Amino acid sequence: MKNTFLLLISILAINLTGFGQVKPIQKAVINTPGVQDEACKTRIENYIAHEYGIIAVKADYKKHVVGVQWYSDRTNIENIKTAIANLGYDADDVTADPDAYKRLPKTCQHISK
Repeated sequence: MKNTFLLLISILAINLTGFGQVKPIQKAVINTPGVQDEACKTRIENYIAHEYGIIAVKADYKKHVVGVQWYSDRTNIENIKTAIANLGYDADDVTADPDAYKRLPKTCQHISK
């Protein structure tokens, strides 16, 4: 009886330790001058949303920015900027990949590269 009680207490303690852990969440707004219209907005949101660790992404083509939330233990801001650049858009200080830029719709190719 005593062993059963100790076993139940141990199982309960192990299960409860997982509930107290909070995953650190980071937020950032990234300047993306290449986001010119709804097509660019949708393209970025769909691509970045599938990156590992991303919680939410919201592009604003009128302000030329992308707001991102992510789990900081899974990714970081540099990885996110690189993903945007690999899609063909400038992201703050990270320059767009030239080959990816050429594959963008013409409406998103606003700056001569």
